[in-house]
Amino acid sequence: MQFIIQRNRLISSVQHVMRAVSSRTTIPILTGIKIVADHDGITFTGSDSDVSIESFIPVEEDGDQLIEMKSPGGIVLNARFFGDIVKKLPMDTVEITTEDGRHVLIKSGKAEFHLNGFDPAEYPHLPQISNEDTFSIPSDLLKTMIRQTVFAVSTSEIRPILTGVKWEIKNGQLICVATDSHRLARKTSPVDVPQEVHYQTVIPGKSLLELSKILDDNDQQVSIVMTENQILFKSKNIHFYTRRLEGNYPDTSRLIPTDYKTNITLDGKLFNDAIDRASLLAREERNNVVKLISMGDHLLEISSNTPEIGHVSEEIPIESLEGEELTISFSAKYMMEALRAVDGTNIMISFTGAMRPFIIRSAEDPSILQLILPVRTA
Repeated sequence: MQFIIQRNRLISSVQHVMRAVSSRTTIPILTGIKIVADHDGITFTGSDSDVSIESFIPVEEDGDQLIEMKSPGGIVLNARFFGDIVKKLPMDTVEITTEDGRHVLIKSGKAEFHLNGFDPAEYPHLPQISNEDTFSIPSDLLKTMIRQTVFAVSTSEIRPILTGVKWEIKNGQLICVATDSHRLARKTSPVDVPQEVHYQTVIPGKSLLELSKILDDNDQQVSIVMTENQILFKSKNIHFYTRRLEGNYPDTSRLIPTDYKTNITLDGKLFNDAIDRASLLAREERNNVVKLISMGDHLLEISSNTPEIGHVSEEIPIESLEGEELTISFSAKYMMEALRAVDGTNIMISFTGAMRPFIIRSAEDPSILQLILPVRTA
């Protein structure tokens, strides 16, 4: 194998696939990046068995030559060393040559590195996925749906199914739901599938976070292929494989109230900033609890009290309050994360009582819903 490649494209592909490489694997070859060169281009692969990422660089793209292919072949190189090397090479092009199949020479300008490698034939094969259950979604919308839900997954392995985001296709809609049993995030978007298609899966939250980091911020279509055990996300030059989580996701629809006693409309940024300030004295507390008290039609009091530190309170204006007066306590962290996920200036918060879950929505975008359970205080 021998080729010359543009260094910036090499760095980009290596960084993408390194997101799937774990240094803690018990399989030595999975600490490496698999490189396979043929006359169409070069494919880089990283995997930790749960997530696998392929990044392809074509020989030519949009009339520009990215690779000078001299001879095809393959090798597996230690991901950490190879990644560090390519970032620090001095020139805009890099020449990579295999020597006797198990060693590689990396040249850029006057810099030369010799690395030991593995036989690519020993690298585990990626899952073979047919295109049976496939739909497409713009990459910017996919990133938005991940951002607005994934933060609410559980970080505890006590209930592994809650460490993932449930994706359900129903009535031509993709519904994404995440919950850690104390809060819930839901985002709905139409997708181009027949109305009768109904499919459900749970995708690890960690996998979705890694996927969102390598997707471009444009309207390029991402094809999503679902199988019994795996899910494949395919963009222009990236294939991202992740396993599905096994188990039954809880029925979260019954958690969402349908009748409300109090509805408040207010400026989301103003509210978020007040919560942030109120939490300054509560950050050492395990629950980081903030209290909200309605004060007539046009004011809210936001406060927190930590006896050994101090007390803070602030009044903020609201656009409207419909229904009963209210006093409720909740996690400031949960509230701020929910507000960041709800796009739009005007926020609507609907309450069913001091100890019942409450709902946060955007006045401009009804497709996103956040739910938080209040905290009981003395």
